[in-house]
Amino acid sequence: MLADRIFGWLARGAAVLTLLLLIGILVSLVIGAWPSIEKYGLSFLTRSVWDPVQNEYGGLVMIYGTLATSIIALLIAVPVSFGIALFLTELSPAWLKRPLGTAIELLAAVPSIVYGMWGLMVFGPILARFVQQPLQAAFSGVPYLGAFVSGPPVGIGILSAGIILAIMIIPFIASVMRDVFEVTPALLKESAYGLGATTWEVVWKVVLPFTKTGVLGGIMLGLGRALGETMAVTFVIGNMNQLDSLSVFEAANSITSALANEFAEAGEGLHQASLIYLGLVLFFITFVVLTLSKLLLSQLKKGEGARS
Repeated sequence: MLADRIFGWLARGAAVLTLLLLIGILVSLVIGAWPSIEKYGLSFLTRSVWDPVQNEYGGLVMIYGTLATSIIALLIAVPVSFGIALFLTELSPAWLKRPLGTAIELLAAVPSIVYGMWGLMVFGPILARFVQQPLQAAFSGVPYLGAFVSGPPVGIGILSAGIILAIMIIPFIASVMRDVFEVTPALLKESAYGLGATTWEVVWKVVLPFTKTGVLGGIMLGLGRALGETMAVTFVIGNMNQLDSLSVFEAANSITSALANEFAEAGEGLHQASLIYLGLVLFFITFVVLTLSKLLLSQLKKGEGARS
């Protein structure tokens, strides 16, 4: 039928348009960043100097800040989100499921700038007083651990940004996990319970194997949100273009924060090209993350085939 053909053409056109837009973004980033690529090449990724006055640039500090804050956010958000989804689907009383689920989803509607302001004015001082200062006092003079918690006790830095990001991505990951847990056939879970399995055994041996693709997709969604977050991180990471130590309390910078703070004032030339180069690096980081998630899923499927 003609209607079916038209629908097929439109669907195919939408897919091609999406691919063309992706290629167009990549090409425009490469063209904009070319002066910096031509001067620094891949050494841009390992240079820690960022000095607009001397017109010298390197992206190591921003790349490290982006990856460190995102990893901290995932380490916190994934177990918390898993616990929320497990409680809502398996343990929560019926009267609490809907209001609690709605409250968690409402956290995703809070603007990121509000999280940033709250982190700067409320959470930062609390973190400095009740976490950073006691840790510095406890590990003072201890090799490695002392350096790991060093830094001015102001509550601003990589750890603070990571925790704020974790709070921001928990609603996304928890909502996806809850939804995929709920699509597990009740017959499978009831059969496991009938064989004497505990709640944890049902979740670990029945629900997770059945929904692992959706769970991993939710985690990747949260990671993408963390990698691309701008305003909240800008408020609490410190925006320092130097990497004096690997302390989690040290002020640093991220790719998105550098772009937000400097792009509007950057003049044409190497400064602007270096900022676009940072955007290109972030593009490739997200591409690598998605590729690794696809490879992980394919390995899980191969493992299933081997066991069967």
